[in-house]
Amino acid sequence: MLVLREPMRVALALITTMIMLGGIYGLQGVHFIAAFQILIYVGAVMVFMVYVIMLLEVREAPGSRRYSRWLVPGVTSFALLVGALGIGVYRSSPGLLAPESAPAFSLTQFSSAFLTQYWLEFELTSVFLVAAIVAALAVIKVSRRAHG
Repeated sequence: MLVLREPMRVALALITTMIMLGGIYGLQGVHFIAAFQILIYVGAVMVFMVYVIMLLEVREAPGSRRYSRWLVPGVTSFALLVGALGIGVYRSSPGLLAPESAPAFSLTQFSSAFLTQYWLEFELTSVFLVAAIVAALAVIKVSRRAHG
Protein backbone atom coordinates (compact mmCIF):
# COMPACT_ATOMS: atom_id res chain seq x y z
CA MET A 1 0.00 0.00 0.00
CA LEU A 2 2.81 2.38 0.84
CA VAL A 3 4.79 1.85 -2.34
CA LEU A 4 2.03 2.07 -4.96
CA ARG A 5 1.66 5.26 -6.97
CA GLU A 6 -1.93 5.22 -8.25
CA PRO A 7 -4.58 6.34 -5.72
CA MET A 8 -7.12 3.67 -6.69
CA ARG A 9 -4.60 0.85 -6.24
CA VAL A 10 -3.61 2.31 -2.87
CA ALA A 11 -7.28 2.37 -1.82
CA LEU A 12 -7.76 -1.24 -2.91
CA ALA A 13 -4.64 -2.28 -1.00
CA LEU A 14 -5.98 -0.48 2.09
CA ILE A 15 -9.30 -2.30 1.71
CA THR A 16 -7.42 -5.60 1.55
CA THR A 17 -5.43 -4.65 4.66
CA MET A 18 -8.60 -3.80 6.58
CA ILE A 19 -10.26 -7.08 5.56
CA MET A 20 -7.19 -8.98 6.72
CA LEU A 21 -7.28 -7.10 10.04
CA GLY A 22 -10.92 -8.15 10.42
CA GLY A 23 -9.80 -11.73 9.79
CA ILE A 24 -7.17 -11.43 12.52
CA TYR A 25 -9.83 -10.18 14.93
CA GLY A 26 -12.03 -13.12 13.95
CA LEU A 27 -9.20 -15.59 14.56
CA GLN A 28 -8.68 -14.09 18.01
CA GLY A 29 -12.31 -14.80 18.87
CA VAL A 30 -13.63 -11.23 18.96
CA HIS A 31 -16.17 -11.69 16.20
CA PHE A 32 -18.11 -8.53 16.98
CA ILE A 33 -14.98 -6.39 16.51
CA ALA A 34 -14.21 -8.27 13.29
CA ALA A 35 -17.69 -7.54 11.96
CA PHE A 36 -17.39 -3.94 13.14
CA GLN A 37 -14.05 -3.63 11.28
CA ILE A 38 -15.44 -5.04 8.05
CA LEU A 39 -18.81 -3.30 8.05
CA ILE A 40 -17.77 0.14 9.26
CA TYR A 41 -14.28 0.63 7.92
CA VAL A 42 -14.37 -1.40 4.73
CA GLY A 43 -18.06 -1.02 3.99
CA ALA A 44 -18.48 2.66 4.79
CA VAL A 45 -15.21 4.54 5.14
CA MET A 46 -13.42 2.97 2.20
CA VAL A 47 -16.48 3.31 -0.02
CA PHE A 48 -16.34 7.04 0.65
CA MET A 49 -12.61 7.17 -0.09
CA VAL A 50 -13.00 5.26 -3.35
CA TYR A 51 -15.92 7.55 -4.26
CA VAL A 52 -13.75 10.63 -3.64
CA ILE A 53 -10.90 9.19 -5.71
CA MET A 54 -13.35 8.52 -8.53
CA LEU A 55 -14.76 12.05 -8.24
CA LEU A 56 -11.27 13.53 -8.52
CA GLU A 57 -10.81 11.65 -11.80
CA VAL A 58 -7.16 10.85 -11.14
CA ARG A 59 -5.75 9.23 -14.26
CA GLU A 60 -2.69 7.08 -14.55
CA ALA A 61 0.01 8.75 -16.65
CA PRO A 62 1.04 6.59 -19.61
CA GLY A 63 4.52 5.16 -19.17
CA SER A 64 4.68 5.98 -15.47
CA ARG A 65 6.36 3.66 -13.03
CA ARG A 66 4.07 1.28 -11.18
CA TYR A 67 5.87 1.54 -7.82
CA SER A 68 7.34 4.53 -6.04
CA ARG A 69 10.98 5.02 -5.16
CA TRP A 70 10.18 3.87 -1.62
CA LEU A 71 9.75 0.23 -2.65
CA VAL A 72 13.19 -1.01 -1.58
CA PRO A 73 13.23 0.86 1.80
CA GLY A 74 9.65 -0.29 2.46
CA VAL A 75 10.37 -3.95 1.76
CA THR A 76 13.56 -3.75 3.85
CA SER A 77 11.67 -2.17 6.77
CA PHE A 78 8.95 -4.79 6.48
CA ALA A 79 11.51 -7.61 6.57
CA LEU A 80 13.15 -6.08 9.65
CA LEU A 81 9.76 -5.72 11.36
CA VAL A 82 8.79 -9.31 10.62
CA GLY A 83 12.18 -10.47 11.86
CA ALA A 84 11.84 -8.49 15.11
CA LEU A 85 8.34 -9.85 15.65
CA GLY A 86 9.54 -13.39 14.97
CA ILE A 87 12.36 -13.03 17.47
CA GLY A 88 9.94 -11.60 20.03
CA VAL A 89 7.48 -14.47 19.58
CA TYR A 90 10.29 -17.04 19.70
CA ARG A 91 11.65 -15.63 22.96
CA SER A 92 8.27 -15.20 24.64
CA SER A 93 6.90 -17.75 27.02
CA PRO A 94 4.44 -20.30 25.56
CA GLY A 95 1.77 -19.34 28.11
CA LEU A 96 1.69 -15.81 26.72
CA LEU A 97 0.21 -16.92 23.42
CA ALA A 98 -2.41 -19.25 24.87
CA PRO A 99 -6.02 -18.15 24.22
CA GLU A 100 -6.97 -18.93 27.83
CA SER A 101 -4.90 -15.98 29.07
CA ALA A 102 -6.96 -13.49 27.07
CA PRO A 103 -9.83 -11.87 28.96
CA ALA A 104 -13.33 -12.83 27.88
CA PHE A 105 -14.93 -10.42 25.44
CA SER A 106 -18.34 -9.12 26.23
CA LEU A 107 -20.57 -6.91 24.14
CA THR A 108 -21.67 -5.03 27.25
CA GLN A 109 -18.09 -4.11 28.18
CA PHE A 110 -17.33 -3.06 24.61
CA SER A 111 -20.46 -0.91 24.36
CA SER A 112 -19.81 0.73 27.69
CA ALA A 113 -16.20 1.56 26.82
CA PHE A 114 -17.13 2.74 23.33
CA LEU A 115 -19.88 5.08 24.50
CA THR A 116 -18.00 6.47 27.51
CA GLN A 117 -14.33 6.60 26.49
CA TYR A 118 -14.12 6.62 22.71
CA TRP A 119 -17.14 8.62 21.56
CA LEU A 120 -15.09 11.75 20.85
CA GLU A 121 -12.68 9.92 18.52
CA PHE A 122 -15.60 8.34 16.69
CA GLU A 123 -17.30 11.70 16.17
CA LEU A 124 -14.07 13.39 15.10
CA THR A 125 -13.54 10.67 12.51
CA SER A 126 -16.97 11.34 11.02
CA VAL A 127 -16.28 15.09 10.94
CA PHE A 128 -12.94 14.52 9.19
CA LEU A 129 -14.57 12.27 6.61
CA VAL A 130 -17.19 14.89 5.81
CA ALA A 131 -14.45 17.55 5.58
CA ALA A 132 -12.48 15.32 3.18
CA ILE A 133 -15.52 14.90 0.93
CA VAL A 134 -16.22 18.65 0.93
CA ALA A 135 -12.56 19.36 0.11
CA ALA A 136 -12.62 16.84 -2.75
CA LEU A 137 -15.75 18.43 -4.17
CA ALA A 138 -14.13 21.87 -3.89
CA VAL A 139 -11.04 20.64 -5.75
CA ILE A 140 -13.23 19.16 -8.49
CA LYS A 141 -15.15 22.41 -8.85
CA VAL A 142 -11.93 24.45 -9.07
CA SER A 143 -10.34 22.08 -11.59
CA ARG A 144 -13.47 22.00 -13.77
CA ARG A 145 -13.66 25.78 -13.68
CA ALA A 146 -9.97 26.06 -14.70
CA HIS A 147 -10.36 23.59 -17.58
CA GLY A 148 -13.50 25.07 -18.94
